[in-house]
Amino acid sequence: MKKIYSSFMTFILALAMVSCGSSSTNDNRSAQELSGAGATFPLPFYNVVFEQFSQVNGDVVAYGGIGSGGGVRNLRDKIVDFAGSDAFLSDKEMADMAPVVHIPTCMGAVVVAYNLEGVNNLNLSGEVIAEIFAGEIKMWNDERIVAINPGVNLPEESIIPVFRSDGSGTTFVFTDYLTKVSPMWKKKFGAGKSVNFPSGQAAKGNPGVAGVIKQTKNSIGYVGSEYAFAQKIAYAKIKNQQGEFVEPSASSISAAASGDIPTDTRCSITNSSAEGAYPISTFTWMIIYKEQNYSDRTKEQAIATLDLVKYILSDEAQNITSEVHYAPLPDRAKELSLKNLETVTYNGVTIIE
Repeated sequence: MKKIYSSFMTFILALAMVSCGSSSTNDNRSAQELSGAGATFPLPFYNVVFEQFSQVNGDVVAYGGIGSGGGVRNLRDKIVDFAGSDAFLSDKEMADMAPVVHIPTCMGAVVVAYNLEGVNNLNLSGEVIAEIFAGEIKMWNDERIVAINPGVNLPEESIIPVFRSDGSGTTFVFTDYLTKVSPMWKKKFGAGKSVNFPSGQAAKGNPGVAGVIKQTKNSIGYVGSEYAFAQKIAYAKIKNQQGEFVEPSASSISAAASGDIPTDTRCSITNSSAEGAYPISTFTWMIIYKEQNYSDRTKEQAIATLDLVKYILSDEAQNITSEVHYAPLPDRAKELSLKNLETVTYNGVTIIE
């Protein structure tokens, strides 16, 4: 978490420089201040990348980790330059706003973290996870958990589920996975940014969920992998379609994206059938308007937005992913994204020639 605070202070200093009239960027335009809001899942990656972008390009990026739902609302209200979301917009959501472009920025994992004294290794299957969060498995020593954890001394203690209180792309990814592996979950709860969990404790943002799990014995919750690493919380190996119990890593997350990617990059990679794939893997996206002239934005602001997106897709930025416990985008995702950026306009004229 020190890295996040350090990045924030660097941002404050950089913002002060821009406000005092910093020099032009490397493409001979004035430095811009960009704003975005949304997913907390990629926040550790964004903190580092936005700082690097500022140093390279001179622009300053302010990003509020308010959850994917909040970020999309801010974009719909046209008060930000981009939204961050772990859930791609549905056809219905896209029909309710002006045309947008989805740009995947990195890949990551939603882990099932837990606080269980004396238990350092835990196996879970999708069906068992669904039954825990549905309130059907209530005790840690339930025979269904014991059966996939031979030799593990599971306590006779009540399970305390922890879930997101805010509209969350992480919740969408987690519940999207559960709908694929559990007919019961699909029928009773379904997938969404907000779900009516029947019991447990709610917390805001990935940092909030991670904090509650760390402080609460016998708890279990879903959280972006970086937050589990930062808080030093144990997380389970999850059974994939191949019957392998897999933990998240750059290679197991990348394996989940080995299938086809649609032209608009809107796709779910949870419950991948690939060998070695971590089953709760996901892309996370920046979403921008296809027409960039809105809310009195200047053309330079639009160009700066595209410069930011192109920088995130660059090898320099993608190489940072593994340093902060994410995974780089596959080449196909980058190729499609750069092609989609060619459709972005200002006053109807394409920005990238």
